Amino acid sequence: MDFKVKKGETFLCTGDSITDCGRRDVSAPLGNGYVKIFSDLILGAFPEREITVINKGISGNTVLDLRTRWEDDVVYHNPQWLSVLIGINDLHRALGGEEAFNPQHFLENYSYILKQAKKKTGCKIILLEPFYISTDRTGWRGRILEFLQEYRKVVWHLSNEFKTGLVKLHDVFQSNLKYADADTFCPEPVHPNFTGHTVIAWHLFRSLLK
Repeated sequence: MDFKVKKGETFLCTGDSITDCGRRDVSAPLGNGYVKIFSDLILGAFPEREITVINKGISGNTVLDLRTRWEDDVVYHNPQWLSVLIGINDLHRALGGEEAFNPQHFLENYSYILKQAKKKTGCKIILLEPFYISTDRTGWRGRILEFLQEYRKVVWHLSNEFKTGLVKLHDVFQSNLKYADADTFCPEPVHPNFTGHTVIAWHLFRSLLK
C-alpha cells in the first residue's frame, strides 16, 4: 500500500461547516470533524511523510464565499493538494429563491476557483460531492434530495473537466443507509456526527491510496 501525497507536502481542505467543525474556535486548528480524522489517518499510516494538513472551512459558506476568500485561504498557502466540499448551502439558498446560487452560478463560481487553483498553485485536486443523509423522498427533504442531483452533476462535470479526484459522498451515505438509520451518521441530514465524519475521512483517505 502506498499513498499519493509525498513527503513534506501540504494538503489543504476547504468548504463550509462540514469542513469547519470548530477549527476557528475550541477545536483549532483542524476542527473536530473529518479533516482532523483524515489528518490522524495519515499520521497513523504514514508518519514518515511529515504531511501538513490545513483546514480552511468556514460555516455557512457557499462557493461564492470560497471565491471571495480564495487568494488568502488557498492560493497563499500554495498547497500541493486541495480538497473541496461545498454546495449544500448553495442548494438551500437557491431553493429559498436566491438565483445567485442556482446550479448554473454554482458551476461558474466553482469553475473559477478551480482554474485559479490550477493556474496559481498547480495543486492536485479532489472534489467531494455535496450530500444529504436522508432517504425521505417526501416534503422538504424530498425536494432537497431531488435538487441535490443538479449540484452533484456540476461537481461530476468539473471533476472531469479539471481531471480531479472525485469522492461521491452522497452515494456513500445512501449505500450506508441501507444498513443503518440516518441517526447513526448525523443528528440531521446536513451535518454528520463523529461516525459520519469518520465515513468522509475514510473515503477521502482511501481515494489517495494506490
